[in-house]
Amino acid sequence: MTVPLQTESLISPWDDYNQTLISQVHPLDWVNPAPAERYDLVVIGAGTAGLVVAAGAAGLGLGLKVALIEKHLMGGDCLNVGCVPSKCMIRSSRMVAELRECDRFGVKLNGAVEVDFPAVMARMRQIRAEISPNDSAQRLQKLGVDVFLGQGHFHSSHTIQVDDAILKFKKAVIATGARASQPTIPGLAEAGFLTNETVFNLTDRPARLAIIGGGPIGCELAQTFQRLGSEVVLFHKNGHLLDREDEDAAEIIQQVFVQEGIQLQLNSQLERVEKTESGKVLHFTRNGQPDHITVDEILIGAGRSPNVEGLNLEQVGVNYDPHKGVMVNDYLQTTNPNIYAAGDICMDWKFTHAADAAARIVVKNTLFSPFGIGRSRLSNLIMPWCTYTSPEIAHVGLYEQEAKAHGIAVDTITIPLDTVDRAIADGETAGFIKILHKRGSDKILGATIVATHAGDLISEITLAITAKIGLSKLSTVIHPYPTQAEAIKKAADAYRRKLLTPKSKRLLGLLARFG
Repeated sequence: MTVPLQTESLISPWDDYNQTLISQVHPLDWVNPAPAERYDLVVIGAGTAGLVVAAGAAGLGLGLKVALIEKHLMGGDCLNVGCVPSKCMIRSSRMVAELRECDRFGVKLNGAVEVDFPAVMARMRQIRAEISPNDSAQRLQKLGVDVFLGQGHFHSSHTIQVDDAILKFKKAVIATGARASQPTIPGLAEAGFLTNETVFNLTDRPARLAIIGGGPIGCELAQTFQRLGSEVVLFHKNGHLLDREDEDAAEIIQQVFVQEGIQLQLNSQLERVEKTESGKVLHFTRNGQPDHITVDEILIGAGRSPNVEGLNLEQVGVNYDPHKGVMVNDYLQTTNPNIYAAGDICMDWKFTHAADAAARIVVKNTLFSPFGIGRSRLSNLIMPWCTYTSPEIAHVGLYEQEAKAHGIAVDTITIPLDTVDRAIADGETAGFIKILHKRGSDKILGATIVATHAGDLISEITLAITAKIGLSKLSTVIHPYPTQAEAIKKAADAYRRKLLTPKSKRLLGLLARFG
């Protein structure tokens, strides 16, 4: 059976790069295989979670029968409309920012920095196409996975239907992900808007862009488009951007946004949108006062909604919430013991690396934990994350308010980057490393890093928490000089210095006398 695809509804423009992408992630001439008599594992959804489950199970070389079903594009949001395209655009925007600041590094440009927006987007499409073989239908097929392109839904407690085919399974995994939430603002649908699923199809830069949502997605794209030449206005319902993050970290980002010219509309409530000859007019109230602004495009970056529709979950006794997704226990098992879930469809952590980690748990728990013996728990994961603004904000573990809510007494150690030699040399002193540890102990409970490459730096703290390495041991780790990671050692050294009580100093003085 050949699988049709309305490419224009999923990906555009139809250039060489996107044709290459589609040839990998939804080949137009793909013929679904004849179903096996019975599958050890059937996975619905070929985003990160689904790909890792399917490839992980089939790639073990144990002869397991695995099927993977995808109705849209293999690779899911991350490859097609998420991490990969957004980070390509962010890299271009960072280059623009660096060039505009080159004078302070003693470098002169002859002429203004000009952004070729169509070229920026073409580069993004090229890189996305180059990466796409990693998530391709052909690669999974070579690993031994039966790949079915089409709409899958549960037919019975042990069968899934894909078009006319019936797939029998021992265990199944729901990995259908999530999509951008669409706020119910009168006139918004009629005026038209962008989401992460359509914004990367742009070939022309919007001169005036409104972004709704001051969380990670909204902030990343607001800074990116502002640096690439759009006039950006960012709407947020609360009084501060990134209000789920460390307050000091979020304040740095907010001040950077102001300096870069992003117009912030905080404490704002959008009332309605109307389409006029001069553009799309957003009517809103801010601190109770009515106002309006006219833009060319509107981008929705506020929240995610789980893809639970059309799966026939009621038929197989899988409980779900239309806003929170599929309900799972700590083993990622649904209310049907033979059906599991992983990724954005069921988890608060909506990150690619979280979906990857959860998928590995699912492989173990579905296939290699007979009678529930040796199952892995989602709650045991130590999960870092990063918001890719400039500077980045990365976090792992507990925030201070969370520790207090759990009744844990804590102390914090903060190392400003303007005390770190490499950050000074790089001209990247807006930031810090903050480590939270249990009071009276060197046990690390959490950390927040604000730095140009905070997402890279946070891994050392994540490893320390995972391996139960305390600050005392961390202070013995030698860091190359000069690097910004040296700030981590400075934090560990600061903890060691706190141990120098008057009594211990007298002891050290005595030892020195006899040394």
